[in-house]
Amino acid sequence: MSFLPVFKFINIRKAFIMFTRKDLQKLIFPLIIEQVLAITVGMADIIMVAKAGEAAASGVSLVDTINILLINIFAALATGGAVVSAQFLGHDDKKSACKSANQILITVFTIAVTIMLIALIGNKEILSLAFGNVETDVMNNARLYFLISAFSYPFLGLYNACAALFRSMGNSKVSMYISFGMNGINIIGNAIFLYGFHAGVEGVAIPTLISRITGAIIMLLLIRNTKYNIHIGREFSFKPDFTLIKKILRIGVPNGLENSMFQIGKVIVQSLIASFGTTAIAGNAIANTVASFEIIPGSAIGLALITVVGQCVGAGELEQAKYYTIKLMKITFIIMGILNVIIALLCGPIVNFYHFSKETTEIAYNLIMYHSVVCIFIWPLSFTLPNALRAASDVKFTMMVSIISMWVWRIIFSYVLGKYYGLGVLGIWIAMTLDWLFRGSCFVIRFLKGKWRLAYSLE
Repeated sequence: MSFLPVFKFINIRKAFIMFTRKDLQKLIFPLIIEQVLAITVGMADIIMVAKAGEAAASGVSLVDTINILLINIFAALATGGAVVSAQFLGHDDKKSACKSANQILITVFTIAVTIMLIALIGNKEILSLAFGNVETDVMNNARLYFLISAFSYPFLGLYNACAALFRSMGNSKVSMYISFGMNGINIIGNAIFLYGFHAGVEGVAIPTLISRITGAIIMLLLIRNTKYNIHIGREFSFKPDFTLIKKILRIGVPNGLENSMFQIGKVIVQSLIASFGTTAIAGNAIANTVASFEIIPGSAIGLALITVVGQCVGAGELEQAKYYTIKLMKITFIIMGILNVIIALLCGPIVNFYHFSKETTEIAYNLIMYHSVVCIFIWPLSFTLPNALRAASDVKFTMMVSIISMWVWRIIFSYVLGKYYGLGVLGIWIAMTLDWLFRGSCFVIRFLKGKWRLAYSLE
């Protein structure tokens, strides 16, 4: 099937345009900056903790795989609330949008506290199950980092929920400004603990905890401001509204299962990487951090699609939903192309900046170069585009495709290429891009056939 129809012009009624170019710019630019900040602080953590040695850096990298899994669970649930809220706004039902905000905060906080308790109680068992064959020093560092990180989960959940609600209103500046502050606290705290007190992994874990607590408190104070279309007023209720929760979870649970399976798959693959030794773990950690930077435009525009398509669908403007999806996908390809070419050209200086061993640096260089080329063409179709489908409530399809693709292509082929054929970490990254190709093809076909249009009408 040709992909050309994706980019044809779609006629929409200009008098009823929901988002002007200025509106899209105001939404997308802060999201890109916020994503840059998130990745930059991740790079800073790895670079700064490297002072404590490769075992410390590897321990942080392993736990971050689990932390990303949990972050994605919170983000998925928050996305469920954001989609529902955006659809209510599109339908001009602000009262229901505010009620849904109330319920998403209750839901996310309850789940986050539960996960925190599980992580605290099962710290040793969880890490042993996931990474039982790593070196002792790496495991000890991982356990300490995981223990401290667990206390931040409720605050991280609340921050994500509030940020998603602001984005559903088309207001992404708030989370951008808060992200600035959180990252400042994190980096300054890292410097104080690591260079001032000569701490180990706790030197990056404690500032992260403090920054997340701060971000959550500020977000909760802001979301109570009645000047926003979606807000939590004095009538905030701790009583569950199961009708709204069901509506939120109808989107949030499939999205959460999809993201959870995706991250569980990454943990399984990380366990395979751990079997290749500390050098492979550290090289993969560097490449993952840089690769995360390369996909920033796609991630940011994917978040924007939740707001734009959600409001269009809520207003019954399905043609506009399609129009804006195509428009934003074009922008994604252009920006990601430029960014990835620049990073590929600067790959040498980037990996040398970490000051790791020659073997670690070589692994990181090869992985980054491979990722830079492949993700330009495939990543947006597999991760940016499905957000448009999710915003239209077409979450079951994206969930099924993503889970099947993860287990068949990413996990099974990681063992086939990485271990059986002896390609090591590079084989795992090749399997990862095969996963992208499969899911991206499915999402494009779904979008072109228009079956996503039926999801919202069945609600």
